[in-house]
Amino acid sequence: MQVLNFYSTIFADELKRGRKTATIRLGDKSGKYRKNQLVLVTIGYQYSPRERIFEAVIDQVEVMKVSDLSPRDIKHDNPEFRRHEELINFLEQIYGRTVSMDDTVTVVRFSRIVDQPAGMTEAMKGFGGAQN
Repeated sequence: MQVLNFYSTIFADELKRGRKTATIRLGDKSGKYRKNQLVLVTIGYQYSPRERIFEAVIDQVEVMKVSDLSPRDIKHDNPEFRRHEELINFLEQIYGRTVSMDDTVTVVRFSRIVDQPAGMTEAMKGFGGAQN
């Protein structure tokens, strides 16, 4: 299983509460992440213990320039951000290099997998009008 790891522990709460539903990674990561891929979402630093947050399915992988990101894309990555400048500053801290509006990024959107989503089982009983 592929791991989708986050280094910053500030995201743990956002992930657990469902407020963070995407990650914006510097560069073209379309070869690493694919739609419908199962991933294990973790938090921690390389060569250190990592916290298992949840399993997720990748809903969409989109490669674009930083300048093409919408405020909504940015918000789904970090609920506290809306502007390109905020995201660029954050990416520069993580990657340790200058990031510009012309840099390529990959937006990976994901959905948490839960064992029994509230209301889903009942809703599916009537799916297509079929009843057992």
